[in-house]
Amino acid sequence: MTAVQTDTPPRARDAAPPAFTGELDTDAALLAAYVAEEERRLAGSPPRPERTPAQQELTDEVFARCRTVRDAFLRLHTDGVYARLTGNLTRRPRLGDLVYEAAGHFPGLVPDRARMAAELRFIQAEKDGLEIDQAAFCAALLRSETAGRHLIDTMLMPTPRAQELLDGFRATGRADLGSVLVERRGTAGHVTFRNAHCLNAEDNRLIADLETAIDLVLLDEEIRVGVLRGGTVDHPRYAGRRVFSAGINLKDLRNGAISFVDFLLGRELGYINKMLRGLLTAPDAPAWCRRTVQKPWIGAVDTFAIGGGMQLLLVLDRVLLASDAYVSLPAAEEGIVPGLGNLRLPLQTGSRLARQVILGGRRIAATEPEARLVCDEVVPAEELTEAVERSVRELSAPAVAANRQMLTLVEEPVDLYRGYLAEFALVQAARSYSEDVLAKVERRWQRSRARG
Repeated sequence: MTAVQTDTPPRARDAAPPAFTGELDTDAALLAAYVAEEERRLAGSPPRPERTPAQQELTDEVFARCRTVRDAFLRLHTDGVYARLTGNLTRRPRLGDLVYEAAGHFPGLVPDRARMAAELRFIQAEKDGLEIDQAAFCAALLRSETAGRHLIDTMLMPTPRAQELLDGFRATGRADLGSVLVERRGTAGHVTFRNAHCLNAEDNRLIADLETAIDLVLLDEEIRVGVLRGGTVDHPRYAGRRVFSAGINLKDLRNGAISFVDFLLGRELGYINKMLRGLLTAPDAPAWCRRTVQKPWIGAVDTFAIGGGMQLLLVLDRVLLASDAYVSLPAAEEGIVPGLGNLRLPLQTGSRLARQVILGGRRIAATEPEARLVCDEVVPAEELTEAVERSVRELSAPAVAANRQMLTLVEEPVDLYRGYLAEFALVQAARSYSEDVLAKVERRWQRSRARG
């Protein structure tokens, strides 16, 4: 009898997964050996765009089996892995460093830097989706009360970049971070988005700059109130006008330049959570009020706040909307999850309006009655600066920071936030590689190219 020829290596497709023992080091070795053996089947396989259907089918099977085994490992060992990576909770590596330390300490658990760097050569549709493995790891950490709370606290601490810039900012009251400008004006810290070339859309650079800016405002003792506002933009339709935010940069998403760890999850654990819960400056203090620096935040919305821009408004203490502006969370159109909008928007607007906005793509214009559910004041565009100054004076009272902290404890307990983020990590990573999202961002990119 003649053997049937295939284009796959001879290893059996139904090889049994490892039988984990419950002992961390033993199981880590089993995981590493299993993943290495599975991935050897892909040796010599070309990049995704050049694969045959049979090669892609094999790749999908190998990835699926490895992910099933990783999930089984993490169900047993999430706390043990995190304890190893943090020296029994004595170290605080930030999320970006943590996932790569995990790759070094536990081979096969998450992709290492070299593999992630290789992925960056391709647009989103041509990647293998290795960020899905990062998402599964992050979700497991967040599901754990011990690891999740420790990680959340770590991400609330000042960034090294902000600490390096702090003395200079205190002396001059100004820091030009590239895509963000931070200025101290009286008792207010003004954070101005300056991603002018893309309508102040969010990209990896803007996310990093914004976290540094928020840190500086919270660390400067002379500042009592933070202010967010979009700068003027270059887009022909809005040239010379201020724009708050166009949300995620869909061109970068199409091109594979939106990081899951640093952007999609990092922004939620980073600067947005710092505005809501405060900057963690004394992690060993017994009470949260003594552990953090908290300040009220004002958002001044010119023209529009779309997607991630509207998400920001949901954690601010006062939102001022120019009378010709609108807000929206176009999740249905983009195909991805609007951050924590699904958790926070219903608290402000009620469930019915939240569903219209998130599921139906409804825009809320400043002139509509419903605008009052997402902002505090609607003012003529030319009076927005004056309204900001008035709000700064009103929110500078000493008791404001204490009361906003107590409101956050009631409205969004940390374990509610942690549980949501664990699910969000998995869903958002999967959506970022789903066929409908990839098709939509490709069509938008093609239309943009056609317009020149």
